Amino acid sequence: MFGIGNKFRLIMVLGLTLAIGIFLGISLGVGYIRYIRKIIRKSKKNKKDLGKAPKIVVIGGGTGLSVLLRGLKNFTSNITAIVTVADDGGGSGILREDLGMLPPGDIRNCILALADTEPTMEKLLQYRFTEGMLKGQSFGNLLIAAMNGISENFEEAIKKINKVFAVTGQVLPVTLEDVTLFAKLKNGSVIKGESQIPVKVKELESRIDEVFMKPSNAKAAEECILSIYDADIILLGPGSLYTSIIPNLLVKDMIKAMKRSSASIVYISNVMTQPGETGGYTVEDHVNEINKYLKGIDIDYVFANDENIPTEVLEKYHKDGAKPLLLEVGEKERLKDHNIKVIEGKFVNIKKNYIRHDAHRISEKLIHIFQSEKS
Repeated sequence: MFGIGNKFRLIMVLGLTLAIGIFLGISLGVGYIRYIRKIIRKSKKNKKDLGKAPKIVVIGGGTGLSVLLRGLKNFTSNITAIVTVADDGGGSGILREDLGMLPPGDIRNCILALADTEPTMEKLLQYRFTEGMLKGQSFGNLLIAAMNGISENFEEAIKKINKVFAVTGQVLPVTLEDVTLFAKLKNGSVIKGESQIPVKVKELESRIDEVFMKPSNAKAAEECILSIYDADIILLGPGSLYTSIIPNLLVKDMIKAMKRSSASIVYISNVMTQPGETGGYTVEDHVNEINKYLKGIDIDYVFANDENIPTEVLEKYHKDGAKPLLLEVGEKERLKDHNIKVIEGKFVNIKKNYIRHDAHRISEKLIHIFQSEKS
């Protein structure tokens, strides 16, 4: 008889096999359509020369990063998304524990954001099983797990996935090492695990004092370092401050590379506070926390929303303890005193009562600033 662990592994193997089969079948069907679409787009006389646009490195993870990438790819093809691999919850956490691989979830979302795929393919890759041992697991995660199984390492697997989906730019894991995120709270408690940090912060009612990573000497992937050296703009965020942005800065050589780079450093502020991480924080608080980990690197720009959000949309967010993140009186002046240029705008996009960044507007403003500086 199979034990529970063996049954799970068997189902996982069957699931991976099924995933590969479906993927190959659909890929062959949509491949030709994708090829025709590319030809049509290239033939348009008014098509922007994206290859000559600035080289942008985006550092982060989570939903915020993938949302921004969908906007950026309309303005430049020179995009590198550097994604945290500290995630240990949900389907990614299960694959990480059972298969000994790095968590694929955030990377999957970024690949889809930059990919040239048909709607059906995107729906397929985002599909989550609703029952059985695979309940909660996404098809895309299984595909990445399968690619990881036939590749030398996780980095190679992600490079292959980038090619398969005709990704604009590239998506990279910040490190290839198995890392664990910890948080020390103001009350002295130490929390282990990315997924547990916001839970315990709310439970213990204590703010985060600092986050750290083990092993502390985990090295950054070489492609990440080279991309930072070559960048014109380095974007931090949007995304969870302590569990998506800062973990990337903890990886060895990331800060050193940013110090050597001539790129402008831009922080894209969140539009809402995040219960369990940044409850009660201001925009300035976010900047000050990031500065603690940048170790002397100057932030050149901060993008902050100044658009009021409808009360009816905010209701469900208020129930969770989240509040709009708008610049308060005096914040802009204090940031300017630190030579930080503050860019305010209507950076909110509301869909089905979910508050997201307006990725197109932010990207357009970002490119405009870069072009103005160069002219």
